[in-house]
Amino acid sequence: MNKSELIAKMAEDAGITKTQANAALDSFTGAVTKTLKGGNKVTLVGFGTFSVSKRAARNGRNPQTGATIKIKAKKVARFKPGKELSSKI
Repeated sequence: MNKSELIAKMAEDAGITKTQANAALDSFTGAVTKTLKGGNKVTLVGFGTFSVSKRAARNGRNPQTGATIKIKAKKVARFKPGKELSSKI
């Protein structure tokens, strides 16, 4: 399912227009992004938790040349599904 299909499904289920569903989805993703950027986590009971994880610097290998390269440390977004979501899949 892509974003436009999700928006259409949200609009149909909630009985709202696609424009309103798009605004709601954009608001949700913006709020989650802003919260994660601030170093906090977002928990939706029954669905899951969005959090930020730190990935340590490490050595990698260039597949073309085989040379060793250094990969910088960075922060990555994580999602851990909740118990209710996991049981429904």
